[in-house]
Amino acid sequence: MSTMQNPTEQSEIEGELAETDDETTRVRDLAKDDIFHLLQNRRRRDALRYLEGEDEEVRMRDLAEQVAAWEHDTTVQALTSDERQRVYIALYQSHLPKLDDEGVIEYNQSRGIVERTAVADQLSPYLDADEDDEETAEEPEGSNAPYYSGALGLSTLVVGSAAAGLALPTMLAVTVVGLVALTLFTMVTNGVLA
Repeated sequence: MSTMQNPTEQSEIEGELAETDDETTRVRDLAKDDIFHLLQNRRRRDALRYLEGEDEEVRMRDLAEQVAAWEHDTTVQALTSDERQRVYIALYQSHLPKLDDEGVIEYNQSRGIVERTAVADQLSPYLDADEDDEETAEEPEGSNAPYYSGALGLSTLVVGSAAAGLALPTMLAVTVVGLVALTLFTMVTNGVLA
């Protein structure tokens, strides 16, 4: 018995085929929602970043150790056993199977081997953007941190000395100085003086 395909199914099948170097391979186009869902977890993003630099299959253990090192901002050699194990288990049980199900990687769980597929190329632009965001998040431009620190230090000094009775003899002066310090601090934190 032959199965007839409707034109919509036929075009979907043809849409999954891509020609590369005179060789036809299946490459699944991921929807943006699928891409964002796959990349919503940092461990999956880190695993894909690690695999971007690898042309061949890698041991799952090596991948997990590097992801753990990035996660704990240390080297692979400095990782504790618990740090390794937590990341390894999460990748083994959840993250790598999810990437494998979507065709982004080939994951042989029984052998502990992981290999990146051509589908992963669709995720690369988003991984690069994530690295840029992390760099700029560390040191935002126009940071008001020095102003906050200065205003807080000045306020603490003035109010502390007033409370100790060292510089201001009357309660009226303490109240005025406190209001001035509070006003300056509020203006700095709201960006009025920045």
